[in-house]
Amino acid sequence: MSISSASNHRTITPSVLYFGTPVCVISSENPDGSTNLAPISSYWALGDHIVLGIDAGGRTVPNLLSRPEIVVGFPDETQWEPVQRLGQLTGEYPIPAGKPDDTWYEPDKFAAVGWHRMPATTVRPERAAELPVHLEARVENTQISDDGLAIVHARCSAVHVIDELVIDGTHHIDTLRWRPLIYTFQHFFGLGERRGIPPWALNQR
Repeated sequence: MSISSASNHRTITPSVLYFGTPVCVISSENPDGSTNLAPISSYWALGDHIVLGIDAGGRTVPNLLSRPEIVVGFPDETQWEPVQRLGQLTGEYPIPAGKPDDTWYEPDKFAAVGWHRMPATTVRPERAAELPVHLEARVENTQISDDGLAIVHARCSAVHVIDELVIDGTHHIDTLRWRPLIYTFQHFFGLGERRGIPPWALNQR
């Protein structure tokens, strides 16, 4: 697509502002000690500080307000179908008002999507073994807006990555192999080809 030098912008009012963010699956601890899973699509990080956007109407936010530890799991681009199924489940009963009509209550979301549990190393919620990247983190602050959205600030305490994504002899992710699942305007995408490498990242591929 060619962009002309003259301004051809149009003012619009989109229903969502997902211009392209990685999909995450949040593990949190239920009151009975079991682990709840929930997909989200609002994530960013600066250093070891993580910021998450979460719908406060489900089970995740009450969990982390009482038990402020989480695992942020990252699916790859091939795992959009179990992520989509997770999005139709809730660990909250009765089902919260405002959830889509095709939402149903499911206390064991691991089994519902065919994933397996594995213990975390620094926090209590379990990890999903099938996800290639896990960030364990402790929640430091949660802000809930009047319209029921939560902004969660957390500090990463451990990172686990499958072997084939780590460059041998380093702590660097092989960016040519890592294919995250991207959420853009409520559609699932993978990455395209790499377009360039800034000078400061040359030694990290």
